This record gives sequence, structure tokens and C-alpha cells, in this order.
Amino acid sequence: MTTPLIDVTTLARALDDGATRLMDARATASAAPTLRVVDARFSLADPQSGAALYAQGHLPGALYADLNRDLSDLGRTGHGRHPLPDSDAFAARVGAWGIGPQTEVVVYDAGDGSMAAARLWWLLRLIGHARVRVLDGGFAAWQAAGLPVTAALPQVTPLPPYPGQFDRSQIASVEEVQARLKHAPGWLIDARAGERFRGEVEPLDPVAGHVPGAVNRPFALNVHEGRLRPAEDLRAALQPLIGTHAPDEVVLMCGSGVTACHLLLAMEAAGLEGARIYADSWSGWVSDASRPVATG
Repeated sequence: MTTPLIDVTTLARALDDGATRLMDARATASAAPTLRVVDARFSLADPQSGAALYAQGHLPGALYADLNRDLSDLGRTGHGRHPLPDSDAFAARVGAWGIGPQTEVVVYDAGDGSMAAARLWWLLRLIGHARVRVLDGGFAAWQAAGLPVTAALPQVTPLPPYPGQFDRSQIASVEEVQARLKHAPGWLIDARAGERFRGEVEPLDPVAGHVPGAVNRPFALNVHEGRLRPAEDLRAALQPLIGTHAPDEVVLMCGSGVTACHLLLAMEAAGLEGARIYADSWSGWVSDASRPVATG
């Protein structure tokens, strides 16, 4: 099993080995960096804070990816609070970051569960880029290890748009979710906090509750002190939720399709590979009042 994670020690060593190429403004497309680091820190409560934190200090050579601007298309309606970006637009953004098919990519965020980093990890895989991992523990783990931080902006030579398209077979549609509502539980897992899933509170969306038949696995349970729990612990917790369903029969959702990616990261780390994302998630589901809602 290939882990979707990388630890700070391994990344620091890789940056030391490739620091010259990473920071070299004279690099050409034919001599593109073999490693690219992307900072995806973001707060739903304060959408500007991630960029501000990046400006204050980030990993050497890291670029910044904004959840709202780069990893979503907020102009799309009916697809939740964080609609997927257009495939061609995302491919152009990836190329502008200097990422080509052979580039090794490491994404990170604050270290509070790798929420937006997991979204970028998934989008890159969705467009066909397998060479991507998430920094376990994020920026907090990097700092705790006493590793260097800089406010200097990297000099990047843009590449052509990434030569790929989103693999739509990995995105569950609302029609599929509706068609499977009566299937045995375990095929649909919701990553939101328990009180939101049960419909006791709803701070973000107009309707409280969950899709009938879904089971709940709050994404925060997969994390301990900012890092993903060990693979064996994750598997022991997640396998019973799936029941008799194969991992590739499972669909993951959340409030807007972001923390569902974190749950996918946990499943992949546990060796439960092949689950798909209902990208519209709860905020997309409740955009149509005719769709059923469950509570409790």
C-alpha cells in the first residue's frame, strides 16, 4: 500500500536535496522542479486568513492555493457551497503553479486535520496526477520540528495547462445518491460533526439533518494532535461503517465537499481504497427542497 502522506522529516530532506531547482527563477519547462509544495491553509470562519498566514510565513518554496479561488468555482449554483472548479480552469491553474505530470507535489495546511490540503490532493488525483501527498501534521508539525519558515515568494516558471481532465467516474452525482437511498447502510458516509449530522444545529446551511440512510463519521475523529491516526486504527474504525460494501462502492460527503476529501484521505491511508466523493454534499442536496431529509 502506498501512503498518501509524507512526514516532515522526509519532506525536509527532499527540499534540501532539491532546494536549488525549487527556487531557481531560471528554470525552464524542460528543467521543471521535481518537487512542488503547496500551502492550502484556509478557515471557513475567516476566508482571508489563510492567505494572510501564508504571507507571514510558509515552507520554503511553497505556493499558495485558496480554497474559494483555486479549488472551487463559487459562481456555479445548485452544487453546494464549494462547487468543483471547471476542469480546464483547474488544469490551467496547476500548470501556472509549475506542476507537470512528473512533478512530485506535497500539499499542506495548518495541521488541524488537513481539510483544504485534502481537497487539493483529491483534485490533483481527479485530474490524473498521482504524484501527490499530504504533509501529515501540516504547518504545525513543520514548526514543531524546528524546520525553516520563510516569507519569501517562490519564483516559478509556469507550465502549459496540465494535460488531463477530471475523472467524472470518481464524482458521485446527486442522481446516483437519490437512486441508492434504499440501499443497505454503509454506502454513504457523512464527514460532518455529529450534531450537524443529527440536525441538532446547522451553522452554515439552510436545512439541518442528513441524507436518509447515511452514516456518520466526523472527519475530526480520524485525527489525533493534528496527524492522521495510524492506519490500523483507521481501518478498525472505518471498516465496520462500510459493512459488507466494498470500498469502491462507498460514497463520501460532508457539508460542501471539502472535509469529505479528508475522510477519503483517511480511508486511503487505511488501505480502504476506491471510495468516491459526492462533491455537492449536504449544501447541494438541500438546494432542492423536494429531496428528503432525515434527523436524529
